[in-house]
Amino acid sequence: MEIKKVCIVGTGVMGNGITQVCAQAGYETSVVDLSDALLKRALENIKKSLSKFVEKGKITQDKMDETIGRIKPTTDIKDGAKDADFVIEAVFERSDVKKGVLKQLDEISPSNTILASNTSTIPISLLGSATKRPDKVIGTHFMNPVPLIRGVEIIKSVVTSEETLNTSLDFIHSLGKETAVVKDSPGFVTNRLMPLVLNEAAKMYEEGLSTVEDADKIVRLSFNWPMGPFQLLDLIGIDTICDILEAIYIETGWERYKPAPVIRRMREVGWTGRKTKKGFYEYK
Repeated sequence: MEIKKVCIVGTGVMGNGITQVCAQAGYETSVVDLSDALLKRALENIKKSLSKFVEKGKITQDKMDETIGRIKPTTDIKDGAKDADFVIEAVFERSDVKKGVLKQLDEISPSNTILASNTSTIPISLLGSATKRPDKVIGTHFMNPVPLIRGVEIIKSVVTSEETLNTSLDFIHSLGKETAVVKDSPGFVTNRLMPLVLNEAAKMYEEGLSTVEDADKIVRLSFNWPMGPFQLLDLIGIDTICDILEAIYIETGWERYKPAPVIRRMREVGWTGRKTKKGFYEYK
């Protein structure tokens, strides 16, 4: 199956990044959200991201203009998905919300269209059960920031077909990404591992083991990481990490995934990291 047209549902940080890389790779890309205001903001953010690539000499201004020209924003999900070959939902990380979107996409998109989810925690078999084509439902878990991070986690449920898997792999590779195929389970591989490290860092902060700066410094120097755990918490979003931990904790009951009190409190008051200018660090 040849992929020509792509549809992205959701214009959060992940949806914007996925829209950008699809359009950059030459695909006609529809992007869907609930209001013109959200779509306008999404295009502005994508333009800002592409402008940074132009400033650094990684792409030309013409390439940026061509990329923007391939993006078709719409508030009508039927209009966006009606002739798409590959649809990726990137809506709020709640199973009821994602299942509702996938059910709708199943009803309006062509019968051979692959329905992918950018979920970071929810089992694909559960999401696929909302459709009449669970064999064509797959997980494509991109990493933030999408335009810069090459890895994409591909999640195959017990009913996802080999054809769906192979087509999805070819498509993701065409975006310049590398893939790893994993089994369907809460958190998959990346979010079974990384949130535990970040949660433990938050617990150590509460215990007063070190300053945020020193903890980040020793992790960077010792493990050759580009950033420390608190920098990473702020980049990903403290609310996002807290949501992931809670989702796995609720699904499995594993105590180690219970969010540290400090990150729950920071989520409650809106100190979620870079996007709010305040997290474990402050940003201008």
